[in-house]
Amino acid sequence: MKNLLCIVLFFFSLKGLAQEISVDKAALKRNQVVNDTMRSSNKSTSNKNIKNQDATIDLYKIISFENDTTIVDTTLTIKKEYKFNYLRKDNFELLNFSNLGQTYNTLSSNFYSERTMPLFGARARHFNYMEIEDINYYHVPTPFTELLYKSAFEQGQLLDAFFTVNTSEQLNFSIAYKGLRSLGKYQHILTSTGNFRFTTNYTTKNRRYKVRAHIVMQDLMNQENGGLQDEDLVNFETGDEEFLDRSVFDPNFENAESILEGKRFHLEHQYQITKAQDSIANNTLIIGNNISFEDKYYQFTQTTQNDYFGDAFLSSSINDKVTLEDFYNRFYASYHNKDIGHLRLNLDYNNFNYGYDTVVFLDDNSITNRIKGDVLSVGGAYNKSFNKFSIEGELGVNVSGDFEGNFFKAKASYKINDNTKALATFNSSSRAPNYNFQLYQSDYLNYNWDNTSLFKNINTQQIAFQLQSKKIANLSFDYTIIDNYTYFQKETDTTFVKPYQANSSINYFRLKLNKEIKYGKFALDNTIMYQEVLNGENILNVPKIITRNTLYYSNHFFKKALYLQTGVIFNYFSEYNMNAYDPILAEFYVQNNTKIGNFPRLDFFINAKVRQTRIYLKAEHFNSAWTGYNYYSAPNYPYRDFTVRFGIVWNFFL
Repeated sequence: MKNLLCIVLFFFSLKGLAQEISVDKAALKRNQVVNDTMRSSNKSTSNKNIKNQDATIDLYKIISFENDTTIVDTTLTIKKEYKFNYLRKDNFELLNFSNLGQTYNTLSSNFYSERTMPLFGARARHFNYMEIEDINYYHVPTPFTELLYKSAFEQGQLLDAFFTVNTSEQLNFSIAYKGLRSLGKYQHILTSTGNFRFTTNYTTKNRRYKVRAHIVMQDLMNQENGGLQDEDLVNFETGDEEFLDRSVFDPNFENAESILEGKRFHLEHQYQITKAQDSIANNTLIIGNNISFEDKYYQFTQTTQNDYFGDAFLSSSINDKVTLEDFYNRFYASYHNKDIGHLRLNLDYNNFNYGYDTVVFLDDNSITNRIKGDVLSVGGAYNKSFNKFSIEGELGVNVSGDFEGNFFKAKASYKINDNTKALATFNSSSRAPNYNFQLYQSDYLNYNWDNTSLFKNINTQQIAFQLQSKKIANLSFDYTIIDNYTYFQKETDTTFVKPYQANSSINYFRLKLNKEIKYGKFALDNTIMYQEVLNGENILNVPKIITRNTLYYSNHFFKKALYLQTGVIFNYFSEYNMNAYDPILAEFYVQNNTKIGNFPRLDFFINAKVRQTRIYLKAEHFNSAWTGYNYYSAPNYPYRDFTVRFGIVWNFFL
């Protein structure tokens, strides 16, 4: 079904081949965007098949969850190289596992939060789970299609197909599907994932009523093998030719898999009470409503019990399944005035039902099967701009229900000049620990707990500063204090993981610097982060240094018909006690026995752009054979060996 949907989207978009698209330099300068236009400036190019001669690239709009608007970008930049991956995000602070579609270990953490409710568990499976804020909406003058393909490991491929169209100026639809299947180089680590998205947005002709909605259905399946056995780690690190074929290793087990599956229906609509002439006068009153329902589950299955996790209720198959039904409703009113600013007040309602089908009795103790209830919260937001200075703030607090929680954020920014901007942010939040910290049930005896009356709210305070400068550098700093930090860790001399809550505060700061230096056709892009835990070591473990340095060459060839970028990317993080991975929980847990890091990763890439097509070719981790086989993504989970992968991003404008 996944591959069939991708093929249908692919052939549906082939009509875009009928159109030739080239660059209009005048339009680029006029719209101040470094991008391609839909209108040809070459007199020798035939325009008879172009349906809309005035459809420039700046009319193809992408609207984010927060209503920030960007335009479709078909350029080839080094930032695009960083985002050409499974997540389609810059993963500077993440370390991927050996197979595509597996989880990521986090090298850094940002504790900024605007949530007052706990999260669903299995967070290691959520990197590619698309939340409400990950869904974009579109407004395009002509149909637009994007196809992404990237080779996987051994058998399989990654394909992300997207199509959007405006049936009129007021109504837009989009449909997309990202599908992955990758066998992997180790035994029993196959991944098979799918993300289906459908969006629509509509605006009446008088622009007083607006509505947008999306449907998202996702299934993320991973085979689990527990990593390499301890006795095989020596064979892995020696680099012996006998073991370079990674399929010869026997993992801890080969009979388990996990799946995260969810579907969400989301609707936002608003009505402008004031008339059009009042809006022109910058005096606007709007009422609105957001409704969201999400049904998701996480399931871990194993054909037989394994001593790796301890005893089980039954020696036969393991089948752990936890579900969450979450209904969210918000009513709000917003007022905008050019002198007063923009003010919003909201009333939120949450109904949640998390848990299992049965009650567990263990050691004369009963473990409940459900956490369910309702939460009513209120909140508001405000923002105002004063020439080069702007401020904004937002808060929310649970006023009644089964969970206490609140958050507050304040942000101020100042535009020093056209190239430099300074920002300062303060964030404070308090919310209950994630559901799987509070309640968990498993067929394995050691993975059963009920902490609903024991764990306190996690309290965080963060202050952050940013300097964004094209000429100087991009610099960011944040300092966070965390009380009642919750984490997973193995009990002493055991093989199973339990949840814990810290008794003392954790102080954590990060300093990040990014600067690109250009000389002629060459450029050196540098990103470095320094971070340290001042209080709370052995609970929150992070590497002190993370760095990425890219030296590359860019130029046009064949009368500017081809744009080429080629270079080398250097990645490195210092040695530290990296978190380990638990496949039952699909969570990372704290360990303080094995240090990982201090190994360089070098990638060589050649990227090219021909019209609206970007072609990517990369030799990943090509230094693995001569810098040592001591690279891991987590204890017992090796990082990727040297491999060559190919990919393409293809845009069609009808």
